[in-house]
Amino acid sequence: MTIDLSLACGRYDRTGALLDGRVGIEGCRVTAVSLRPEETFFRVFTQHEFDVAELSFSTYLIQTARGECEYIAIPAFVSRAFRHSGFYVRTDRVSWPGDLRGKRVGVPEYQVTAAVWGRGILQHEYGIPPSGIRWVVGGVEELGRQEKVSFDHPPGVEIVPATDLPLSRLLASGEIDAILAPRTPSCFRNKSEHVGRLFPDPRSVEADYFKRTGIFPIMHVVGIRKSLVQKHPWLAASAMKAFLQARAVALPSLDDTTALATSLPWLNQEAEFTRSVMGDDPWPYGVEQNAKTLDAMLSYHHEQGLSLRKLALEEVFHPGSLQQFKI
Repeated sequence: MTIDLSLACGRYDRTGALLDGRVGIEGCRVTAVSLRPEETFFRVFTQHEFDVAELSFSTYLIQTARGECEYIAIPAFVSRAFRHSGFYVRTDRVSWPGDLRGKRVGVPEYQVTAAVWGRGILQHEYGIPPSGIRWVVGGVEELGRQEKVSFDHPPGVEIVPATDLPLSRLLASGEIDAILAPRTPSCFRNKSEHVGRLFPDPRSVEADYFKRTGIFPIMHVVGIRKSLVQKHPWLAASAMKAFLQARAVALPSLDDTTALATSLPWLNQEAEFTRSVMGDDPWPYGVEQNAKTLDAMLSYHHEQGLSLRKLALEEVFHPGSLQQFKI
């Protein structure tokens, strides 16, 4: 029996083979759509539109801790990013992380995964707890953005909405002191006066962070509708296998010197640098391979009051996806 599945995720090198049909999910007829993460998350967490979908890790953990999530995750980490590069500041007021204490910092949503990682870095690397910052919540470029899911207000933490201007314009005008966001604000791209990065050379800082901690932040997981895996217990393992195969299709292009896979002149050298810092598998899937990163995320999420308890890995990931067979 073949089952029909809808799939929504971003078009990345590691998902392209799934989206264009070069890799399939065993036993499934897949209708795949490529969407930007914000749209996928909104449609999944408000309307539950897709059977398999890229999920915000933080939003997923909030709902899972409450027992309210319609999805169960597999450890296919389709989006990851170091987050030191996600801090944009007023350079006339902020020159190092300690200067953020007591300042107004904008985030698109308090609970977004990038903000969880950023606050974890501030607390555990620089001694600034979330309560040491005044958080301003709103769209980076547009007014009206709201939290996708509700959560209990963390005690002792000031969170206020941005009501008059989007965060990028607030930073450019000096009404806030910094932005912590997954997307680069236009005020930085446009070289607004006194707007810059908190870490001017983020790659060096992030490489050092990885060498010291072994943490490569996970932004998004892949979720499968629970009712489907309850009906078809094999589906989680088959989906995990498909995402692993799609990733394997993409990796050789990073070393192809005949014709560069992306419009980056030093793509091959960048791949060599990355492996020199992170090893031969810098973008691992699976639970065991990501133990330090997963433990940090689950700890930060609980510390910041977004999950009422620290979740166990067995609660977060479907057991059928935790191990893959070996020959």
